[in-house]
Amino acid sequence: MPTLLAIQASPRHEYSTSRKLSAVFVEKWLAAHPGGKVIERDLMKTNLPFVDLPWIGGAFTPPEQHSPESAAAIKISNDLVAELQAADRIIIGTPMYNFTIPAALKAYIDHIVRVGVTVVDNVGQLTGKKTTIILASGGDFRPGSPFEVYNQASGYLRQVLGFIGLTDLDILLADRARAGDAGETAVEQFGEAVSLAAAA
Repeated sequence: MPTLLAIQASPRHEYSTSRKLSAVFVEKWLAAHPGGKVIERDLMKTNLPFVDLPWIGGAFTPPEQHSPESAAAIKISNDLVAELQAADRIIIGTPMYNFTIPAALKAYIDHIVRVGVTVVDNVGQLTGKKTTIILASGGDFRPGSPFEVYNQASGYLRQVLGFIGLTDLDILLADRARAGDAGETAVEQFGEAVSLAAAA
């Protein structure tokens, strides 16, 4: 039974372009994979802590040496990594904030990039998992546009996720999204591309 991990990073919930397009993706993926399982990871409900000293202690010392604080901190990371390991397909829906990604998604990435776990001897361990990122933005960041060079989110996500082995990665740039229409225009404009990605 194939498993899809759906990660959401937008705080706008029902008004979110990336969430609406992600919902289209999940619907089409389930249609293409009857009996498939979807794991939902909503970063707005997870309230991930940022990396701190107990987390570092948990990540870089053997379990038998963990303090209670380190054990608790690294358990969150371990759970997130386990979700990725269990997934056959991954979708990430996120807005672009100030040319890059929201703090919640950055915190998530810091939890899943783990030396000795998701990266061993500089080799990513999460290979063979096709990944689609739906990156929503109100600006025009298309190739050739004056603001193309300001899009730091796409390059960062491709590089950091590739580092842990997610190299089969596509980014669907849902730009020029209107803040006032709750994502409906974007669904009309980008829904077909999302549907094709889900069926691939």
